[in-house]
Amino acid sequence: MASGKSVLCSVASIYLSGFCVFLMVDVYARPTNNSAVKREKPGARLDENEIQPPNHLSGLKLEKGGVLNKDFHQEVFLGKEMDEFEADSEPVRNRKKLIAIFEKVDINVDKKISASEMQRWIMEKTEEHFQQANEENKLHFKAVDPDGDGQVSWDEYRIKFLASKGFNEEEVAEKIKNNEELKIDEETQELLDNLKDRWFQADEPPANHLLNEEEFLAFLHPEHSRGMLKFMVREIIRDLDQDGDKRLTVSEFISLPVGTVENQEAQDIDDDWVKERRKEFEEVIDADRDGIVTMEELEEYMDPMNEYSALNEAKQMIAVADENQDHYLELEEILKYSEYFTGSKLMNYAQSVHEEF
Repeated sequence: MASGKSVLCSVASIYLSGFCVFLMVDVYARPTNNSAVKREKPGARLDENEIQPPNHLSGLKLEKGGVLNKDFHQEVFLGKEMDEFEADSEPVRNRKKLIAIFEKVDINVDKKISASEMQRWIMEKTEEHFQQANEENKLHFKAVDPDGDGQVSWDEYRIKFLASKGFNEEEVAEKIKNNEELKIDEETQELLDNLKDRWFQADEPPANHLLNEEEFLAFLHPEHSRGMLKFMVREIIRDLDQDGDKRLTVSEFISLPVGTVENQEAQDIDDDWVKERRKEFEEVIDADRDGIVTMEELEEYMDPMNEYSALNEAKQMIAVADENQDHYLELEEILKYSEYFTGSKLMNYAQSVHEEF
């Protein structure tokens, strides 16, 4: 994606990829001082990132509102090692790490990576993202379930959410208990309304208006739940569908909705950005190549554990660096195209191959 043009939506829809509150709402917006309730209590502030859907969901191809995840290739190739590559600017160390990854992917030790080997690796790294989200969710659920009964009501969550935004938790709890009006600024209220929709969507049938730890995971990470995955898809369709037919044409997919940064700078959108979205639509998402993406096609595309999508992604990744066009990746090719796979550009890639082998 062209530099400077991949700014994420100002936020929120799903991501999905986001994957995930709702478009045109600032996830990190602080309430304004017009609230009589707002009076921050020192030492009682929760981290808002612990109790609301993250701004970015690793391992998903689309961000909130349908924006392509520019880091997807690195996320599914590096997994947990991605942070190490981002933090380490030393080419020699990163080269050795990349060589070590190559050897792990090359399970038959023939010194080249096939599409099936890359597919297996992508699925493994995606599962790694799932495990990390599960581990974090255990801690985050405790933040909203202080009494430890294993269930959280919407009102309990709402109190913790507003406390994370700087409102006095005790005062908010008292007003909710007495069914009194909460004087909340418009932006925070809009975000809260959107979170409420998402909250009840995560309440698996038979709905009891309470979320357990597993349902709370679906609330924070919709990619873990088939039902929430469908919800994410509906939100993306809603945000991008201009004619209301609940399907997407390529023109709808390459034109983000009003309110996004990309739309505001429409005159400056690079041809490369448009080409990338068009290519993704035509070659990957539109499975039957009829020029229309249905909700079912988008759901399959969005499903991070879809083996067919993982194989398709593996073939795409190989094609990027497959200079000799033998449909395999050799170490020299991966090192030469290291920036695509890791975000780090390595120098003297050919020399490094000779040093290692």
